[in-house]
Amino acid sequence: MVGYKPHLESRLSPLDHGVAGAVSGMATRALMQPFDVLKIRFQLQFEPVHDPGESVQGSRAKSKYTGILQAGRTIYIEEGTAAFWKGHVPAQALSVVFGMLQFTTFEYLTETAHPFLSKGLSTGMAKPFFHFVCGGVSGCVATFACQPIDIVRTRLVAQGEPKLYHSSLQAVRMMYGEAGVLTFFKGLLPTMLQVFPHAGFQFGFYALFKRVWEVVMDQPEKTSGIHVPTALKSFTCGALSGLCAKTAVYPLDLVKKRLQVQGFEEARKSFGKVQRYNSMLHCVACTVKEEGIRGMYKGLWPSTLKAIGTVGFTFCFYEKACHFLERRYL
Repeated sequence: MVGYKPHLESRLSPLDHGVAGAVSGMATRALMQPFDVLKIRFQLQFEPVHDPGESVQGSRAKSKYTGILQAGRTIYIEEGTAAFWKGHVPAQALSVVFGMLQFTTFEYLTETAHPFLSKGLSTGMAKPFFHFVCGGVSGCVATFACQPIDIVRTRLVAQGEPKLYHSSLQAVRMMYGEAGVLTFFKGLLPTMLQVFPHAGFQFGFYALFKRVWEVVMDQPEKTSGIHVPTALKSFTCGALSGLCAKTAVYPLDLVKKRLQVQGFEEARKSFGKVQRYNSMLHCVACTVKEEGIRGMYKGLWPSTLKAIGTVGFTFCFYEKACHFLERRYL
C-alpha cells in the first residue's frame, strides 16, 4: 500500500492517505515517546557518555547520563514517570501533521511521476531508488511545515527542573517574545540535510526489504501453507529500514538537536556543560574537537531502538489504516 501501484485499482483519495498517515503518526508517537526523551537527553549532553571520569580538554567531566538504564532511572527518580512523556503534546501534533503531509505527498509524487518514468525505474529492483527520491522530497515538505512544532517539542523535552516552560503555549509565547519568528526555524539547514536522505532511505529501504521478502518468503509461504500476517511483514521491513536509515544520517540529527536549543542554556544548566554555536559547521567542529568522533554518535543506541520501533510501527499502522479505509469502497 506504500507508493503508487498501477496494477492495483486503489480507490483511496489524498484525504484517505492523509488520514492514514495521521493515525499512523499518532499511534506510533504514543508508543515511542520515552525513547525520544532518552535520545534527546543524550544528544544534548556534552560530557562523555560511557566513562563519567573521562577527560575533556584536560578536565574531569562528570556525566549526568552514562547509559540507557542509568538515564532511565535518573529521570524517573528526579522527575517522575511523566518525564518520559515530556513534550508529548507538541510531539503528538508533530507526528500527526508530519505523518499526514509525508504520506500524502509521497503517494502523490509516486502516482504523478509514474507516467513519466521508464517501466524499469518504478518497478522491480529499481523501485527502491524511485521511492528514495520521492520519500526524500515528501520528508522535506513535511519537515518544513512541522519545524516550529519540533523546535517547541525539543525545548520542552530538553529542560530540567525547575521548568522554564510549563506548557506548549507558554513556550511559544516566550520563544517568540525573546527572538521572534526565526527562533522557530533554528537548525533548519541541518534538519533538511538530514531529512532528505533519512526519509529517502526509510522509503527506499522499505521498498527494498519488501521486495526481498517477496522473493525469499512468499514462495515458502505458499509451499508450506503457513501465512505470515501482513502486519508482521510491514513491521519487520519497516524496522529494518529504520535501522539502516537512522545509522546512516545520525550525526546530522545530533547537530540539528544541538542547534535547536541555542539560546536555551539557562534551563539546561542542571544537565552539565552548555555550549553556544555560530553555525552548523561550527557545531560539528566543536563537537569533534571537544568530544571526539564518538561525540557525533551520542544517543545512537536509544535513537536506534527508537528508529526500529518508530519506522516499523509507522509503516505497519499506515498499511493497516489504508486497508481499513479501502473497505469502505468494497
